Amino acid sequence: MTDENCQHSPLEPVHEELGATFTDFAGWRMPVRYSSELDEHRAVRSTAGIFDLSHMGEIRIRGPQAGAALDHALSGRFSVLPSGRARYTLLLNRDGGIIDDLVVYHLPGGDFLAVVNAANTAVDLAELTARAQGFDAEVIDESAQTALIAVQGPDAAAVVTATLTAADLGADEISSLGYYRCCSGTFEGEPIGVARTGYTGEDGFELYIPASSAARLWRALRLTSAVRLTPCGLACRDTLRLEAGMPLYGHELTASTKPSQAGLGRVVSFAAADDFVGRAALEGRDGSADPVLVGLAGEGRRAARAGYRVLDASGVPVGQITSGALSPTLGHPVAMAYLQPGSAEPGTRLGVDVRGTTLPFTVVTLPFYARS
Repeated sequence: MTDENCQHSPLEPVHEELGATFTDFAGWRMPVRYSSELDEHRAVRSTAGIFDLSHMGEIRIRGPQAGAALDHALSGRFSVLPSGRARYTLLLNRDGGIIDDLVVYHLPGGDFLAVVNAANTAVDLAELTARAQGFDAEVIDESAQTALIAVQGPDAAAVVTATLTAADLGADEISSLGYYRCCSGTFEGEPIGVARTGYTGEDGFELYIPASSAARLWRALRLTSAVRLTPCGLACRDTLRLEAGMPLYGHELTASTKPSQAGLGRVVSFAAADDFVGRAALEGRDGSADPVLVGLAGEGRRAARAGYRVLDASGVPVGQITSGALSPTLGHPVAMAYLQPGSAEPGTRLGVDVRGTTLPFTVVTLPFYARS
């Protein structure tokens, strides 16, 4: 895809000033790194990094029956979700496969905001719109006018607090915001949504602001004297989420993947009597023979990449790598893979075919890294 055919972040001029290297990601021209992805990764683990996530889709659901519409459309319960809370959930097809994974915020004021993967925005919008039919609810695509900036790392709260207390959000309101909670305020006269969520395994915030104000917010965050804030690209975001054992759509999650296979059975709610799309295919289903997602820890320095075969002690294929890298934090290769249940027990010694050489890996419990 040429640059002319790509979508462009409102922060693209800022990234160019910083000397970013760009890549085509889900049809968007996005920064993959600014300097060293290893340095960027370590900055998020040790201090704080700033990410442009404006390629993500934002879909607002409003109306008296917005929560009930989402109960039907998604795998979780939203009609009972308190205002100011967020929930990780799944958009399922009628066979119980995963169309997308997303986070839904119940915004102060009553509306819901679904934040979806860039590659799936059009599909998710169409599905949510169709599934809201018959409910007193409206589905609105706000992706084009919304920018998303993430600040992630141990010092993220200090950075966001120092920046936004100049607005109408108090320091206590930001610092005391719980995980998977959200609040709203203004920044330089523009509305801003503040959520304590992220995709790195660290503490962090995701900030939603009109695209026209994105560059001013980015610069204000970086100018704060609270801590040095490192610009970070998509490359280190991928290694951060992999260490944290977080699935990536198109790798660990697909339209044929069942939630229980990916360890996401907990986000599918069968507690209420209300129906949701995919429920009939999943409720009571015997998935004991399905391949399951596991973590693999390797030795040496060679990473197991997506698509590589996983072999048992006899050299028989028992699964396939979905994501893999040399872990910057741990110093050894880590990977996620779908394996046959008989080979998925933690402690099982396996091999991975890395370009014709079988390298040793051991099944481990996810995540590979968890902040203290």
